[in-house]
Formats: sequence, structure tokens, C-alpha cells
Amino acid sequence: MFPIRDHNPSTRTPYVTWLLVALNVLIFLAYWLPARTDGEISLFFVTWGVIPAKVMAGLDWHTVVTSMFLHGGWLHLAGNMLFLWIYGDNMEDTFGHAGFLAFYIVCGVAAAGLQVAADPRSFAPMVGASGAISGVMGGYLLLFPKARIDIFVFFLVFYRIFSIPAWIVLGIWLTIQLFGGYNTPATEGGVAYFAHLGGFAAGVVLTVFVWLAKGGPRFWNRTHGVPPHPAAVYPENPSRIPRVPRR
Repeated sequence: MFPIRDHNPSTRTPYVTWLLVALNVLIFLAYWLPARTDGEISLFFVTWGVIPAKVMAGLDWHTVVTSMFLHGGWLHLAGNMLFLWIYGDNMEDTFGHAGFLAFYIVCGVAAAGLQVAADPRSFAPMVGASGAISGVMGGYLLLFPKARIDIFVFFLVFYRIFSIPAWIVLGIWLTIQLFGGYNTPATEGGVAYFAHLGGFAAGVVLTVFVWLAKGGPRFWNRTHGVPPHPAAVYPENPSRIPRVPRR
């Protein structure tokens, strides 16, 4: 199961969200397509990805930002951009274009910081926009917990789209990150769970100030936990697998 869209288009054009998606895709194509071997890609990641041991030694601090625009493969890129596309426009609508860009970068830096703190001696490069996007998701959860998110569920021959509240979708995602971070030593590499958690926490903390400025709980009462504008309506897409009645 994974989210595919929300029901809450933004009231302003999300130029920064579009720009971030475009930059991530173009940068990925720029280094991925010309690479002739996996070794060339690995060397690129060593140069531009976050290496905790180097950062702790005061070296290559610029990689805390450059790593946000690198991805380890097509699926890594597609998954991150899908999440940014779903949640980014409403956060940009709330923060404004410049504010959202600053919010995104700060969340990405916080994500890298927690991953470095979790494994400060590691020489494995960390790449990906997921830490910054986790911050976007954290802010979205605080502001719009009842916004409807469509998820695509596929199991063997059964598939269907369900519409459920954001707090359930993001709550499940957060539980997976907490479970993964607790059970997977940072030194094993793979998924950067601590980066996800660091970005998510930073997103919530930064968004608290906006939420309070809008009235805190009174903001939820006014908006009912969803973005304050008309929601999109999509046609239902039930499974084509016929039901077999009981006999």
C-alpha cells in the first residue's frame, strides 16, 4: 500500500514544489545516465553525499545540502517525488514560496544531522531527499490531520484505492520509521531511518509556530483538520475482481 494523491489542491500555484521535483529529476538524470559502471555512481555519492565521519571532522559540510538532491535509483527517486508532490503543495500554500523553500532545506539539514549523530564514525555516504520530505510530512500531519489521502492497495490479484485520513497514513509511516530505527543499527546502512525521524521532528517543530499563529486548536476547529479550501473529488475506482457470494 502506498499513497498516490490527496484531495486537497493548493490555492496558490506550488512553484517551489514543482522546482524541487524538477531539480531532483534533472540532477538524477545528469549523473545516472552518463555513468558506465556502478563504481562511477558510488564515487559520485562519496563526493557529494553526506559521510558522517567527514562531517564530524569538519569536512564537506556542503554535502548536507547536496545530498538532498541525489538518489540511489529510479524507485528511490520516484517514491520521494511522489510523496513531495502529494504533501508539498499544501505546505507551500501555508508557508509561502520562500518560506517553504527555507522550511524544506532546514528539515533536510536536521535529517542529516540526526543520521550523523546516530552513526558518527560511518564512511557510508547518505543520499536522498527523504529527510527533507519527512519534514514536509511532519508539518502536514500537524496542520491537516484529517485531510483525505488516497492509497493504492495491491495484494496478489486484488487492488483497490481507499481514501483515509492523513493521520492514519502518516501515523503508519511514522511507526515504520520508529520500528526500523529501533531495530536496525545505524551502522548497517540501507534505509536512513534516523534521517527520516530527524526531518519529521524538525518539520513538526517548525510548523508548531505557524499552527499557534493560526490559533492552535482553534485552527483545527475552523478547518476541521483539512486545508481551508474546497476539496477535490475523484471518481471511485473499485476493484474489477468480481465478488464471490457465500453459498
